[in-house]
Amino acid sequence: MAAAPLRCEVRLAGFGGQGVVLAGVCLGHAAMLDGRHAVQTQSYGAEARGGAARSEIIVSAEPILYPEVTAPDLMAALSQAAVDKYLSDLRPEGTLVVDDELVSKLDVDPRTRVLKASFTEVAGSELGRPIVANMVMLGYLTEVAGVVRAASLDRAVAEQVPKGTAELNLKAVNRGRELAAAAASA
Repeated sequence: MAAAPLRCEVRLAGFGGQGVVLAGVCLGHAAMLDGRHAVQTQSYGAEARGGAARSEIIVSAEPILYPEVTAPDLMAALSQAAVDKYLSDLRPEGTLVVDDELVSKLDVDPRTRVLKASFTEVAGSELGRPIVANMVMLGYLTEVAGVVRAASLDRAVAEQVPKGTAELNLKAVNRGRELAAAAASA
């Protein structure tokens, strides 16, 4: 796991129903459990399920004076539409994490670190629930970026997910971490 940056702007994007807002809430909560400052905002299309959705999180060692993500350091995209809409905001030296089953076209700055994994496929085939792809992605993202400690994320997930789903969601987070570790050693 990478060391936690002093300040990190994160954007999680996809379509409604993929759980990017819940993932953002968990990330922000984990940052606070780490004793850091965090702000989380969200937006989604009027049609909700199936429309555009995004969650933005700022994690900082210092108080956050402006709560809007303007140039994310880190972005996860769970749909091609999310890449098409938000990629231009990513810092050129930023990190982009995509679900390679759902994102097929990327035109990125050569300085951008691009990481791909099959979050939806893993959630469906290995965990039996495609709906936890957001948690697979979150485990992967936090492992490669070091934004929060693993123990804090696990606690935040257990506290934030719907009652009765903590075990499945934590398995998904751990599977995401394993995917990140395998990619790092490859």
